[in-house]
Amino acid sequence: MKRMALFDNAKLMLIFLVVFGHMVQPTTDGSREMYTIYTWIYTFHMPAFIFLAGFFAKGSGNKDYIINLAKKLILPYLIFQFVFTAYFLFIGKDGWLNAPFYPHWSLWFLFSLFCWHILLIWFSKIPAWIGITAAVVIGVLVGYADSIDQTFSLSRTFVFFPFFLAGYWLTKDTVMKWRSAVPRAASLVFMIALGVVIAMAPEFNSDWLLGSKSYATMGEVELGGLLRFGVYVVGALMTVSVLAWIPNKHFSFTPLGGQTLYVYLLHGFIVQLFRQQNWVEINNVLDFSLYFVLSGFIVYLLSTSTIRAVTQPLIECRSALLRKQFSNLQQQDRYHTTN
Repeated sequence: MKRMALFDNAKLMLIFLVVFGHMVQPTTDGSREMYTIYTWIYTFHMPAFIFLAGFFAKGSGNKDYIINLAKKLILPYLIFQFVFTAYFLFIGKDGWLNAPFYPHWSLWFLFSLFCWHILLIWFSKIPAWIGITAAVVIGVLVGYADSIDQTFSLSRTFVFFPFFLAGYWLTKDTVMKWRSAVPRAASLVFMIALGVVIAMAPEFNSDWLLGSKSYATMGEVELGGLLRFGVYVVGALMTVSVLAWIPNKHFSFTPLGGQTLYVYLLHGFIVQLFRQQNWVEINNVLDFSLYFVLSGFIVYLLSTSTIRAVTQPLIECRSALLRKQFSNLQQQDRYHTTN
């Protein structure tokens, strides 16, 4: 599929919000302002990110496709599960010893992404509206099962699958229609109104936005299904609203949107170190600006060709970028030698 600036810009913005949200999360307990910003971001940043993953999921379900998926997702998952275990032990983080079936921190996304592609084999064979409706119903119902939790990332797999499936079925033309004048105006009003509601309403458990726990665990067995459906509605409307305002223009930083997997997997080493050392503290606008800029720098740093070349063997289980860098260095040496 030909790359569009809109989608790369969107992925770049969303991965920045992932990094920023993870960075400032420790500050949300003591600050109403940071709680509001954090919660507002979490209403859409993963639903929108997963929606875009589904939008570009146009594969098939044959044997080679599944094997290739396992190499791209499950193998890096197992590698990083081990690497994070060692790293968390090194920095003194509690809960560092996780079994392979209990994903460390952000690694749930890799396992769930693999499962979404597998589910797509069957869901792509039924009409879109039936499949999406069924996915939402399943996502609501799994909250009543205490046994479906973070193990194998099962809860998040089922809860977020409707966004992946919606992204698979929606076309580029549909997304572009969201960017016309009336939807844009409505989306701006909705985004602002939601921010005001979050700021004024009593705080609620952010686990509702993470999709990783049962209703009983969150203390809402009776209203759990209704609350999750509400989260679905808000997540869908915010995804549409945000995509309506992403610029469809190529900037110098736009290509970074194609390197989001590297940022997603690697930013945890920096963020978890900051958290463990209690370095994250926001007391004023200057502090906020500092971590905002720092998050942007982390995204840029982890997207650079050097970082990608060094970490590609872990993330993609190949070393093409590293060989290319060595080849370039050899060519430069030969050039300087002959001149």
